[in-house]
Amino acid sequence: MPGSEHSASAPDVSEQKSPLEEHAVWEELIEIIEVIVLALVTMATAWSGYQAAKWDGQQSLLYGTASADRFQADAAAAAGGQMLQANASVFTAWLQATSAHDSTLAALYVRRFTPDYRTAFRDWLTTDPLTNPNAPAGPAYMPHYRNPDLAAAAQLNNRAAAAFARGTTARDNADSYVRDTVLFAAVLFLVAIAQRFKLRNIRAATTTVAFALLIYTAVSVTQLPRT
Repeated sequence: MPGSEHSASAPDVSEQKSPLEEHAVWEELIEIIEVIVLALVTMATAWSGYQAAKWDGQQSLLYGTASADRFQADAAAAAGGQMLQANASVFTAWLQATSAHDSTLAALYVRRFTPDYRTAFRDWLTTDPLTNPNAPAGPAYMPHYRNPDLAAAAQLNNRAAAAFARGTTARDNADSYVRDTVLFAAVLFLVAIAQRFKLRNIRAATTTVAFALLIYTAVSVTQLPRT
């Protein structure tokens, strides 16, 4: 019957949404996505900036440590050089006293040596240096001779170099976090711009670009070391 056909088709018409209703649903969906992106980016930006600041502080600390070690190494090297020069001068005087057959004066010069140099000197004498042309040129050339100040200077220089290298790595990490912080800020900018667009396609495209940039930057951050 015509009446029954009309009543049967009525639910189908009522179930269809008007363009305004579809636009409202789309607006609500895109706003939810934008809010989620904004929340994620806000937290990620704060965390990335925090890491950048910590790595920057680590860099300053390590560079300061390297500088302090360099100063101590320079002081130790200077002291070691002066001590080696003093021992060399006394050794020259010992050679002269020995050539003059003045054993008393020669023994006095031996007592003037520093303990490490005196040990090397006694070992040097066992090589019969006055008659053996293959003997080392002096106690300082003995294989086991170690000037404590020069050894300390070498150790401090190595430690300073290692600290400086770690400081450079910390600086690179800080720069990477700063870069990612800027990228997160770009995501915030894109989302804010997208909210101003009224055209659906443009707004959706801008939000998609912002979300893609967020994913890229988040992956980049997860690959960076943390402190």
